[in-house]
Amino acid sequence: MTNLSRLLTFPTVAAALLAIPSQAAAPAFDTPAPIAFMEDLSSGAVLYAKDADKRMPPASLAKMMTVYVAFSLVQSGQLKLDQMIDVRPETWKQWHGPAAGSTMFLSPGEKVSVANLLYGIITLSGNDACVVLAEGISGTEPAFVTQMNAARDRLGMTGSNFGTSNGWPDAGVTYVTARDLAKLATATIQQYPKLYKQFYSRPDFTWGKTMGGAAIKQDNRDPLLGRVAGADGLKTGHTEEAGFGFTGSAEQNGRRLVMVLAGLSGFNQRIDESVKFMNWGFRAWQQKTLVAKGRHVDDAAVQLGGSNHVGLTAAQDLKVTLPAGAVPVMQSKIVYDGPIKAPIAAGQHVADLVIDSPGLPEQTLPLVAERDVAAAGFFGRAWAGMTSLFGG
Repeated sequence: MTNLSRLLTFPTVAAALLAIPSQAAAPAFDTPAPIAFMEDLSSGAVLYAKDADKRMPPASLAKMMTVYVAFSLVQSGQLKLDQMIDVRPETWKQWHGPAAGSTMFLSPGEKVSVANLLYGIITLSGNDACVVLAEGISGTEPAFVTQMNAARDRLGMTGSNFGTSNGWPDAGVTYVTARDLAKLATATIQQYPKLYKQFYSRPDFTWGKTMGGAAIKQDNRDPLLGRVAGADGLKTGHTEEAGFGFTGSAEQNGRRLVMVLAGLSGFNQRIDESVKFMNWGFRAWQQKTLVAKGRHVDDAAVQLGGSNHVGLTAAQDLKVTLPAGAVPVMQSKIVYDGPIKAPIAAGQHVADLVIDSPGLPEQTLPLVAERDVAAAGFFGRAWAGMTSLFGG
């Protein structure tokens, strides 16, 4: 198979190419965070990257993977939200009190539903809730961590490793990158939208009682909730080693951004920088539709098929992210591994439209097969073999 690519001249892209004969620079942004990353999920454009592939301790940001694994089991029917899990006295003993960090204030021997444990993890960042859920799912926390790392591999989080369910410092066994955290957040939002909406934007949660018997209510630490329109997740983290970090997302007018900041020095600084970063992403950038849904873009060569080519089309509006107010010069090309081997199903992702503009991040938009292409029959395969052999 050969990677094939060529410049496009179809009208939509041609018009964009000729719109204005000048370059556009990415909008400037500065943050004291040593690690920062932002992606526009609507176009796939990386808007900002600062040491995004540097390994770092995640602190409670690791809990996003615990939640992701739980969501996958709930959606597949292997785990029920109303399923009750016992709080083992040994687990409670390890994860209660000031030395155990953030807590849901579970009690030894009580039974807690999966749903409430998820609220305890996401809203309250409960270290105890993470371990109880891990043990309830897999029997032991190490066995659950194996599932976390299997999910890591499926998601292509090549710069990350998990050693605990809650991100508690473990002498460097657990580490992540900002790019990987954004990938995890994106997968959570896109693969489990109903569960994401149900659990990730709750402003507060009440669980446990004080020594005097009063209910304990804790606020969600998400710095964007109530401060940025459309904010609905995800997770904060803090340890002395990791500093203050946050992976967040918000959606406005059909645009969804995912951001990561890490290594900040204080709680209030995390709030200020997170709000500033997300607002920059929405205000300094704009979105434009390049190819409308259903539009024929080009044809791709097919190998051993009932047809020697297949049309490429947009399964949804293909949008690019550009600096606000700018219409830069763009070069566009189709890239695919080809010829594409039949059979091919209509709607199958078979190629990408790659948009490149000087001074701006490259953007890759998916193209799908316009129709089914069946595998060639015996005589078709024989003819293809002969023409390949003799250069016909």
